[in-house]
Amino acid sequence: MNYGLLTWLVIAALFVAAILTLMIFKEEERKMKKYEEEGDTAEGELERSIKYEKTSLTLNIRNLTWIYVIVIIGSIVALGVYFL
Repeated sequence: MNYGLLTWLVIAALFVAAILTLMIFKEEERKMKKYEEEGDTAEGELERSIKYEKTSLTLNIRNLTWIYVIVIIGSIVALGVYFL
């Protein structure tokens, strides 16, 4: 395996991680737009904000953690294949 192939594998892994990160961002953006269109009351916004603080962080962190763990493992495997 040469440096060019390894470089392309790492770039592809980073590209996939970036795309998946943007997908999570877009999902949150869609939720916010939906809430804006509904024109909720102040009480509803407060309730939704509290719910968001409790659940969104854990869900997003978990998803992003999996994305980056997979990318890091893939990069390590690519380096291992290259040096063996």
